[in-house]
Amino acid sequence: MDIKNDILSRAYISLIAIVILAVVIIGKAFNIQQKQGKYWRNLNETLHVKTEEVLAERGTIYSEDDKMLSTSIPQFDIYVDFAAEGLRAKQGALFFDNLDSLSIRLSNLFGDRSYGDYKKILRKGYASKDRYFPLEKNVSYEQYLQLKKFPLVRLGKNKSGFIVEVKNKRLNPYGILAFRTIGLARDSFKVGLELSYDSLLRGVSGTRTVRYIAGGVPVPLDEALKTETQNGKDIVTTIDVLTQEITENALMKMMVKNQAQYGCAIVMETKTGKIKAIANLGVDVKTGNYYENKNYALYATEPGSTFKLATLLALLDDGKIKLNTTVDLQGGSWAFAKNATVFDAEFHGKSFVTAQQAFELSSNVGMAKLIWNNYATNPHPYINKLHQLKLDTLTGIDLVGERSPIFHKPGTRGWEKTTLPWMAHGYNVSVTPLQTLMLYNAVANNGAMMKPYLVSAIRNQGITEYEFNPTVLNPSICSSSTLDALKKCLIGVCHSNEGTARKLFKDNTFFVAGKTGTSYVVDDKTKYADRIYQSSFAGFFPADNPQFTCVVVIVNKPNPMLHYGAEVAGPVFKEIADRLYTLYVKTNTTEQYVSNRTDSENLHFVGYNEDVKYLMKNVGLNINVKSDNNSDWIETKVNNKNVTLLSKEIKPKQIPSFKGLNAKDAIYIAEELGLKVNLVGKGKVVNQSIVEGTIINYGKTINLELN
Repeated sequence: MDIKNDILSRAYISLIAIVILAVVIIGKAFNIQQKQGKYWRNLNETLHVKTEEVLAERGTIYSEDDKMLSTSIPQFDIYVDFAAEGLRAKQGALFFDNLDSLSIRLSNLFGDRSYGDYKKILRKGYASKDRYFPLEKNVSYEQYLQLKKFPLVRLGKNKSGFIVEVKNKRLNPYGILAFRTIGLARDSFKVGLELSYDSLLRGVSGTRTVRYIAGGVPVPLDEALKTETQNGKDIVTTIDVLTQEITENALMKMMVKNQAQYGCAIVMETKTGKIKAIANLGVDVKTGNYYENKNYALYATEPGSTFKLATLLALLDDGKIKLNTTVDLQGGSWAFAKNATVFDAEFHGKSFVTAQQAFELSSNVGMAKLIWNNYATNPHPYINKLHQLKLDTLTGIDLVGERSPIFHKPGTRGWEKTTLPWMAHGYNVSVTPLQTLMLYNAVANNGAMMKPYLVSAIRNQGITEYEFNPTVLNPSICSSSTLDALKKCLIGVCHSNEGTARKLFKDNTFFVAGKTGTSYVVDDKTKYADRIYQSSFAGFFPADNPQFTCVVVIVNKPNPMLHYGAEVAGPVFKEIADRLYTLYVKTNTTEQYVSNRTDSENLHFVGYNEDVKYLMKNVGLNINVKSDNNSDWIETKVNNKNVTLLSKEIKPKQIPSFKGLNAKDAIYIAEELGLKVNLVGKGKVVNQSIVEGTIINYGKTINLELN
């Protein structure tokens, strides 16, 4: 009996303990749900709901003639919430009723999948109840507008479950045109104006609330943005698109012809300092193609003979010499010291010449002797003059990354006995092409040195907030008599009987003032013995009333076919000058030039075979038309009054020559080859941005300039 009572008592105690534990658990659960429920729910929200940054729309970069050089275009990522109430109601009646029509429309719009594939994808997503199912990414704005009208989608987010994520893609409509100067706009890597004016372009970011679902995917909540974004401001550059195209095309042609390593060409508006064009081309070692990879205009190198303008200016302005002062060139070789001989670049065999002749001949011996004879005992006035010309300081252009010049001064570690005579002809000193341009522009601008700049205005929603005006860095770099002498010498380089550029400008219809330059390249990887030449040309035009100043610098491959400044950089300068003179200078004057062209030259056509034959037949001229082919595309060759129609071969994988084609035919051929076309001007094609014979990259844009 005692054993039975003992067992029962233990059982009752256990039961009571279980009841008490159950009461405690129920009480605790009640306390958590009712009293602490709000706290835990809020904690759960903080773990899954967060505030994230919403980037503002980045501002647009415009050319001076209001063409977009860099802009942001919206792109859309499309997701589907397959757990949306509208899709799940009535066992998914709404979803299944629209499934077929929606699949067909999606297939037709995007063209990346068949109707059946889209149907399978949508069914799979519906079965998984995925709340953030990725359907399409990088959808264009035009596609998005069409998508909004599709069955089911047009019912709105709550019923259709379709979620749209908007993002912006940065686009350079003109491709490589001034690409390095305009710059890139990527989170981890910005250059050019995109970097220099980033704080204005990027605007002010906002914030929004998102909930993180399975897989760490953020889903925007329906609430409005916590803070609104402020879109970035637009900047208007000084760049003229047509001038930039002319400059880049001229540089590209010579780079390809001479297989150069890299080069740059800059055009400045003489009276204001506005940079109208800046082209920088380097070679891609993998493909062999040229592209804008670095801003070589801001790189400091030994300039060579273009620096002689600064040397001559110092000598004249300090009263050390006159243009008729004589100097002995010693046949083009001067043994200055042991193991230190100055050589002229080209053999001439001359002895006593005037200072002007020495400059026009680009004699290294002449300039080195003149400097040594006048500044050897006290080089400080010469160095101070270079400082006044701002050749030892940054130009201050509104671009990040301008390299500092290298100047050795008396008493410093880098100053040696040979430094002074070597500086006189452009060695033992490093300056950027932009600094050279600024000096030549000051001479062209009657002594007023202008600060080079690239941005002319800041706009906010189309309204100009701020304008940048020309800045005078030095109102007079030298006396008026020195200026007159310098201009005389620069014109002599291009038009005198012994000037180094005389052949280049022999038949010019307007006068050019400029200076050739040829120097060896030396850096961390290159020695003088490697015989890598830098060819340069700097000058302004027209010489009697300068409108534009231009500098061209090209670094060639070792032992190139051509290497003198007049052979490599000079033709680039000449092409730029000729085109700009015709477009912007000559049209503003009443001066007329006699044309040597015959009427028959106007009968040159390139086009579709049948069109050209029809035209020749109906112009009413008594000429003998002879065709030697049956090609689809032909061009005319005129000889007196005889017209021969020659075949024009269009290779399927190579860029053809578009020159001579009208806009319609040029567009037709380009699009047949898989190219996109950007036309500038009217009439017939006179220039193209991609060199003939280049292997075609499908979808690439080619710029065609019409006359």
